[in-house]
Amino acid sequence: MLQNCWYMLKIALLNHPSVPCLCLAVTTVSVLGSLAELLVVPILLEKVESRVPLDHLLSVILFFSMVLLLLATLKAYLDANVEVGRYGIRNELMNLLNHKAMETSYPHQEDPEFMTFMQKAYDATSMGESSATQRIWYSMTDLLTNIICFVIYLVLLKSLDFWLILMVLATTAISYAANSRVKEWVYRNRSEGWAYQKKIHYVRKRAEDRVYAKEIRIFGMKQWLNDVHGRTLNLYEAFIYKREKKYLQVSILDAVLTFLRNGIAYWYLITMAIGENWSVSQFLLYFTAIGSFTTWILGILNHLSTLRQHSEEVGIMREFLEVPEPFLFEEGKALEVSADAEYELTLKNVSFRYPGAEHDTIHRMNLTIKPGEKLAIVGLNGAGKTTLVKLLCGFYDPSEGQVLLNGSDIRQYNRRDYYRLFGAVFQQFSILSTNFAENVAQSVDHIDEERVMNCLEKAGLAEKIKSLPQGMYTHTGRSVFEDGVELSGGEMQRLMLARALYKNAPIIVLDEPTAALDPIAENDIYMKYNEMCKERSSIFISHRLASTRFCDRIIYLQDGTILEEGSHNQLIEFGGRYADLFQIQSQYYREGGKQNGEKTVSLI
Repeated sequence: MLQNCWYMLKIALLNHPSVPCLCLAVTTVSVLGSLAELLVVPILLEKVESRVPLDHLLSVILFFSMVLLLLATLKAYLDANVEVGRYGIRNELMNLLNHKAMETSYPHQEDPEFMTFMQKAYDATSMGESSATQRIWYSMTDLLTNIICFVIYLVLLKSLDFWLILMVLATTAISYAANSRVKEWVYRNRSEGWAYQKKIHYVRKRAEDRVYAKEIRIFGMKQWLNDVHGRTLNLYEAFIYKREKKYLQVSILDAVLTFLRNGIAYWYLITMAIGENWSVSQFLLYFTAIGSFTTWILGILNHLSTLRQHSEEVGIMREFLEVPEPFLFEEGKALEVSADAEYELTLKNVSFRYPGAEHDTIHRMNLTIKPGEKLAIVGLNGAGKTTLVKLLCGFYDPSEGQVLLNGSDIRQYNRRDYYRLFGAVFQQFSILSTNFAENVAQSVDHIDEERVMNCLEKAGLAEKIKSLPQGMYTHTGRSVFEDGVELSGGEMQRLMLARALYKNAPIIVLDEPTAALDPIAENDIYMKYNEMCKERSSIFISHRLASTRFCDRIIYLQDGTILEEGSHNQLIEFGGRYADLFQIQSQYYREGGKQNGEKTVSLI
């Protein structure tokens, strides 16, 4: 807890040094305000009992009124100013988390434990006023205030019998223990409430999303959505009822203990007032002090408990930020990348096994891709095609063996520099809610419009873009802009292809780039394939073997190894698995069919 508090203080001192100073000022003002509230009534009563002149009494009243007003105003001013700094610190932490999430190594993105860890780290910072990184400042400030007031009040009450202080401590401890059990239960089970809230939010969001409006109407899903929402809401209400029932039980116990504590204190103080001939002001001072003393004890215990919970969440955030990266980035060797340079990629005895898997996905593979070569990777599902490409692109490091760039192990390089070698179209991609030009250029500044249109032309999307109201500056999607244009699956893949071409990288990677296209559109893309990849190395994954004849070399994968290798014609003549699969697929690309003995005309 101390380490996490010190971590937050260091972040504050580096970015917003005013926050710790303002927190100390708030503590000071709070302590002074508490003392003023404790003393004001006893002092006024003492003045009344002493029969001071009216003008003197009014001056004392005015003095305390001005002090209390000044302290209240000062505290409000300090709270408002420290709040700005606290938000600033939270934003700094959010920036650190965003940087970690955006820049982390690719294997982390596919690790469920890492992604869960990341969500918990975001929960500690992204919930506004209720986030741990925001509330921890309140906890530290309030804890310090309670400790100082506890010491002051303890000194004030030292003249009373020690057993009375013990009684106050005992009843307070019992009350704290009961409250702690309930808070601990709520803290342990908070994920259950969050799960219900998340499901309710998901159903509502999907029901309101225009993307799903057609399916909801066609399949009559309205009642089903209402039922799911209603059942989840009932479960959430049951959880809330259980939680509030526990709070009610503790509140009743608190009321009983408070009644007992105040009753004993009244009895003791009345006895002392009669026996020791105390004044009314003296009696009121001690009685108020005992009540406040209880408040400070409870405050210390509660704020320590709360601070521990906030510290645990801050600790999760720190651990996430400190998760080691498997790749070298800025600390790696710099790599200059040029579109005109020649690069040779080599796999040397490479094996790769996913975490927790029993078998290798890629096993003892040796492969060299020469500069300017067009390589096709084919095979059935699960053969290891995409994994092989991810190894070549540096998204994974091999479990055994080496991936070499011009004879050097890629693990020594700054991995971000290495990524600049590739312009890729993967099966998973992202479209930003901006315009087409910025989506292709992946930039908002210095966009080469002529180059963007040239890439769209090569990808077969130029006519579509020209027909739009604002051309390449037409908005994409409708999640942000109401005038945005929704693209079909095939058009989306063409846009991704244009993006890869715009990057002008020396190596092009295409992972099923025509999966959403019909055969005619697919053939159109393949006819332009040589032009798009002219004088560049290219790696092409496809399930449709008709596309592979455009490549210089084809490797057929099976069980993570290269089963067959050669050009399209060589593999057909070889008559192996590639030829068998090609023969099966080719019938779907034929025009007409064998009917009444007619000859078939093949498009391939």
